[in-house]
Amino acid sequence: MIYERIRNLREDNDLKQRELASFLNVSQNTYSQYENGTIALSAENAVRLAEFYQTSVDYLLGLTDEKEPYPRKKRR
Repeated sequence: MIYERIRNLREDNDLKQRELASFLNVSQNTYSQYENGTIALSAENAVRLAEFYQTSVDYLLGLTDEKEPYPRKKRR
């Protein structure tokens, strides 16, 4: 489910894989493998993508269909 969600969010925002790869500091090939489910997205990068798209990790994981994020703690 996460693979479909991150691909759909990227496409809905008219972004290229290389743009998200740059944001996550990974290669475009690695990001492509995230979207294809070939390799697992790390928890850290899942959080970064959820923050980028202003949604929750639960949404990315398919645990909810609600795109609105939960209230977050402020980072130090």
